[in-house]
Amino acid sequence: MRIALAQFNPIVGDLEGNAGRIAELADQAAVAGAALLLTPELALCGYPPEDLALRDDFYQENARVLAGLARHLPQGLTVVVGHPLMEAGRRYNAATVLRDGQILGIYRKQQLPNYSVFDEVRTFSPGSAPCVFEAGGVRFGLVICEDLWFPGPVAQAKAAGAEAIVVLNASPFHIGKQTERHAVAHARAFEAGLPILYLNLVGGQDELIFDGGSFAVDARGEVTAQCPAFEQGLYLMALNAGVPAGEWHDWPNLEASVYQALVLGVRDYIGKNGFAGALVGLSGGIDSALTVAVAADALGPERVHAVMMPSRYTADISLQDAEQLAKNLGVKYSVQPIAPMFEAFLAELADDFAGRPADTTEENIQARIRGVILMALSNKFGQLVLTTGNKSEMATGYATLYGDMAGGYAVLKDISKTLVWALARYRNSLAPVIPERIITRPPSAELKPNQVDQDSLPPYDILDAIMERYVELDRSPAEIVAEGFDEPTVRQVVRLIDASEYKRRQAPPGIRVTRRGFGRDRRYPITNKYRAPFR
Repeated sequence: MRIALAQFNPIVGDLEGNAGRIAELADQAAVAGAALLLTPELALCGYPPEDLALRDDFYQENARVLAGLARHLPQGLTVVVGHPLMEAGRRYNAATVLRDGQILGIYRKQQLPNYSVFDEVRTFSPGSAPCVFEAGGVRFGLVICEDLWFPGPVAQAKAAGAEAIVVLNASPFHIGKQTERHAVAHARAFEAGLPILYLNLVGGQDELIFDGGSFAVDARGEVTAQCPAFEQGLYLMALNAGVPAGEWHDWPNLEASVYQALVLGVRDYIGKNGFAGALVGLSGGIDSALTVAVAADALGPERVHAVMMPSRYTADISLQDAEQLAKNLGVKYSVQPIAPMFEAFLAELADDFAGRPADTTEENIQARIRGVILMALSNKFGQLVLTTGNKSEMATGYATLYGDMAGGYAVLKDISKTLVWALARYRNSLAPVIPERIITRPPSAELKPNQVDQDSLPPYDILDAIMERYVELDRSPAEIVAEGFDEPTVRQVVRLIDASEYKRRQAPPGIRVTRRGFGRDRRYPITNKYRAPFR
């Protein structure tokens, strides 16, 4: 028999639009001879619905749209649709099995994730019963996402007569996630002795990226088919004598997968929210260069405006490199010097600042002038400002509130500085658009004479290694020092991270690519006197 996997990109809350897309995919599946069509977890409403799933009217509208969809599906095709469900005052993350306008079964997700970026316990109640249905002469057991990570739901479906397992997922991307999915599917298939078909959502939703990569494993847990990463499509798999088969697409390497995640995130955030395009403050440095490259690849160069805003400290080579980058990418490029505005600010504040030496205040004024310019252009032309700060800067507070942090979406929010360099080289391997000097120059904010980042921060390879351990792996400072890191450096980095939470709380949302990003993942109190011991 043939099974169609609808690896598509719903929009949260667009019930009619999502239903229309499911109907189109069902028609395509029927024409292709499929007996069964699978849609992702909560495909009808999009994932995650967050607190929409606390509204009674939200469930009523989902029920109405689902009933309408059921009437417009092709005859003879079994379709599994993920959707929120309310029954007897309880809310469920559910999936309904439809055929010929009839409901063949309803499954209610049993294992509700409540960690990392997930908080389904806040909105849903757990189900308890299996759902087994027949399609194309095969009895399928249906589970949803987190259910696969525990033995119980699959074992329960087998006990109810399932001959194969189908899994609807909205599994967000992070580095190494596909390997984890394969391992879990292998374990469940091997335990149950059943093949598993794993369908995953694709698309960007605020901070989360869903990478697709749907796949199948045989009864031994061996992967036998894999759909593309980060691409929408209807993918057919065959199930013959209990062995699934289908297309095979290699998984992209680390740099390629992260870059594709950034492109998808920008495209969907700007597209789904209806912005005209993107604005980026281009400095001649590597962070803004990578951000502009991602934006151009996501939206097309005609929808990207790069603005160079030189200060009295901006080097000529920064101007040259910024212009060359914009030319290479084909984006709109303009120059708006900030020196006259900076002089006006200094003159206005001269009496208040009298007798005090110049310090970071003057640096921050320049950054905030740039923020005002970008936001003014955004207001006037409807383009979204993409901020350019990376995770290393967000961790240590090496950024200016209402300055370079001003904007609508933080493309590199979860990208360490060392990964920024790797991604720039990856992008240049596709086509050499980022001038080599941008990649090789020592990073600098250029807000005072002869400034480089390492005046204020440890070397980035050391900083990023400490940050990964402290932020992403929750290791204590004592454990990090025990690994051989210099204790004064660890103290400096940990102090900066702890002291900068108030800044991060005011940063725009940004794309998550690691196991622990700032935002939905890591929730620390701003007012906080706890300091981890070093001994």
